[in-house]
Amino acid sequence: MCGDCTLSSSQRDDVFETVVGGDMAYPFSGVKEYFEDDYLTIANLECVLSAGNLASSATFEFKGDPGNAAMLAEGGVDFVTLGNNHAIDFGQAGLEDTQAALGEAGVAWAAPDGSYVFCEEGGISVGLYAAPWNAYEAQVRAGVRALAGRGDCDIVICLMHWGEEGKYRPNYSQTALGRAAIDSGADIVYGSHPHTLQPVEEYAGGYIVYSLGNFVFGGNNNPSDKDTAILRFTVKRDASGTVSVEGVEKIPCSVSSVNYMNDFRPTPYEPGSEAWERTMSKLDGSFSGPDLVIDYSQYAGDEAAGSGE
Repeated sequence: MCGDCTLSSSQRDDVFETVVGGDMAYPFSGVKEYFEDDYLTIANLECVLSAGNLASSATFEFKGDPGNAAMLAEGGVDFVTLGNNHAIDFGQAGLEDTQAALGEAGVAWAAPDGSYVFCEEGGISVGLYAAPWNAYEAQVRAGVRALAGRGDCDIVICLMHWGEEGKYRPNYSQTALGRAAIDSGADIVYGSHPHTLQPVEEYAGGYIVYSLGNFVFGGNNNPSDKDTAILRFTVKRDASGTVSVEGVEKIPCSVSSVNYMNDFRPTPYEPGSEAWERTMSKLDGSFSGPDLVIDYSQYAGDEAAGSGE
């Protein structure tokens, strides 16, 4: 699992497009070794991919070339959730164009309040439920139960877009929704939206990943916090056929391979380094630093149809 992927600049500049320069392999080239040989790699795609002349009134709107879906495929990303506050920046037409672009690139997806079952021949069947932005508890429980009750999903993952931007700790709503998802049959909850790392919690035999922050994120040219991470879950089928999640490996990374800007090429930190230790503290809940201050007041004159980045 990795965090938010926005494969475009916002309407305010074209830095992502300039830096990447049309090289589809570039964005994930620093981390591809973790993704190319695994069974399933999951990300949150927080942009629209469309060549259409579409209108949006969002404070920050993200619309990339549909060919940019190849960046995910080249990087080894197998599945993306579209259950976020930017997937419909350009309405239903933009969402459908994004889905078509992903299909063309061979990347699986789930639309808001939709689900997908991923299974390679002879492999473990993974049910993925993409809860919509601002999902309520009954909706989350119903979506998870629908997959858990099918009988053909070995494990179930609930994908949430929730929380507050810039916060390093989950709020009460996140905790309640995450635990409700596990109680309803999810094995793992995958969270996004805060644009910062938040802890990974073990609860009732499952895992709640509250936020993996940004990853390949064209929406911010120089984030003040560049820490991110890859999580690798080990899933085992035993001799009786029972499937279980055995554990998780945390791989601290930076969203950029350089410190002075975002070059949109996530890169692992050196194990044991100060940056590695800091990132691990955000994932284990021991980080004691202040939350980020997110201020969009300079854009107060813009029409806003969604929150921030």
